Amino acid sequence: MYIYNVTTNVNDEIKFDWLFWMKQTFIPAMLASGKFKKAIISQVLVEEDMGGITYSTQYIAENKTFADHFIQNELEAVLTEHSKFKGSCVDFSTGLQVISQIDGEV
Repeated sequence: MYIYNVTTNVNDEIKFDWLFWMKQTFIPAMLASGKFKKAIISQVLVEEDMGGITYSTQYIAENKTFADHFIQNELEAVLTEHSKFKGSCVDFSTGLQVISQIDGEV
């Protein structure tokens, strides 16, 4: 399993609109590519010097090849078509290779 992680700092003024847009528009567009099985949005519990709220959106792929294909061939089109909040957010992405998954009760 491979995770394409995007960490985004969002201005306080747009945080509710951004979250709604992510859940209703952007993430469904990412999942429609067929390269990712699911997505998880988490709030990063850190106070940023620049302000705003920081979120981590993790797109789960079966393997790195699927994610790499999407990033190289499809990501730009999705970003262009669904870039409503460009300029109101700062983000960066990282790839995470899952080494082991241990399920249990929480």
